Amino acid sequence: MEEFKQANRELWNAWTGVNARSETYDLAGFKAGHSSLHPIETAEVGDVAGKRLLHLQCHFGLDTLSWARLGAQVTGVDFSEQAIALAQSLAAELALPARFLCSDVYELPHLLDEQFDVLFTSAGVLCWLNDLPRWAQIVAHLLKPGGTFYIREFHPLAMVFENEGDITDLQVKYPYFHSPEPLRWEANGSYADPTADVHGVSYEWQHSLADVLNALLGAGLRLEFLHEFPYCSYPMFPFMEQGPDGNWHLRRYGDIVPLMFSLRAHKPG
Repeated sequence: MEEFKQANRELWNAWTGVNARSETYDLAGFKAGHSSLHPIETAEVGDVAGKRLLHLQCHFGLDTLSWARLGAQVTGVDFSEQAIALAQSLAAELALPARFLCSDVYELPHLLDEQFDVLFTSAGVLCWLNDLPRWAQIVAHLLKPGGTFYIREFHPLAMVFENEGDITDLQVKYPYFHSPEPLRWEANGSYADPTADVHGVSYEWQHSLADVLNALLGAGLRLEFLHEFPYCSYPMFPFMEQGPDGNWHLRRYGDIVPLMFSLRAHKPG
């Protein structure tokens, strides 16, 4: 497992600079005051002013700092040294109060002896985790009684379709159900800039929607809602169309395929 994690860490270290320069992340716009949060996230998480918010797998911190601009007392965590260094630099440059910690999610209880009002994670995070029950236990451990957990994530059903090459239609290629053995990917470029001169290997795990729900329920959290959306926040497939709201759709299918989901739960207290 350590081999898989190290390969993924090296790739994310390499991606950090590429992503920071990409149009996808629009760092200049963020510095000018734009929020990087998806409208679904701000609407469904609600008012965070004065609340202690922990952001897991925060990359280089744009979402974390966006929550800080909304008044949250934020802590961002990521396993990439380069990402955390950039996040800390951005927080200092923009004079935004934020704490960033470099840690693997599974090691976090050894680093943080605290509990938070809100635990947030979003968009392309679960595939990097091999053990969802353990992840959910850590989420519950880090939440204070009455605290809220929230995730917006790409729908696991969408992950079964081929999304590389010159595809023109949906083609089932990958398993929907979890396997202890990860899928191995040759990475060329970055998801934010496919033309970037970055090459590496990544290891990713598929988790069904039932896996996510059962992990959180098994850790003692109580589900408040689960929402599914027929669009996503980036062009997952090359034949998608972008709508006026900035989301990407499978118009040819009449928006009948789930591409994202969101979930909110709380820790009883």
